[in-house]
Amino acid sequence: MSKRILMIEDTEDNRQILRDLFAGTDYELLEAADGAAGLTLAQTHRPDLILMDIQLPVLDGYETTRRLKADPSLRAIPVIAVTSYALSDDERKARAAGCDAYIAKPFSPRLLLAKVREFLE
Repeated sequence: MSKRILMIEDTEDNRQILRDLFAGTDYELLEAADGAAGLTLAQTHRPDLILMDIQLPVLDGYETTRRLKADPSLRAIPVIAVTSYALSDDERKARAAGCDAYIAKPFSPRLLLAKVREFLE
């Protein structure tokens, strides 16, 4: 059975880049364009991993991650922050919110796939 990845990303171009990246894999990709929709999809579909943008409408990535990690049925799902927030303190903020890993945009596709595999295989 393939692993399910939830991508929470508000920018269509970035979602397309991730779709293209994962098209050649056996991962199933779910998509949400804001934090609240991502939270709902996580509760409904129980993904194996979440790729979390930080700058999101409705609920930002920090708050969405905090809510995921506060839910006993969802807290074990690894969350990788994939964000353009790349200042020195941004990784610390993402990890403090509950993100398990952090990748700055623009990212290396090879690095992102390796990080995903690290959590899923």
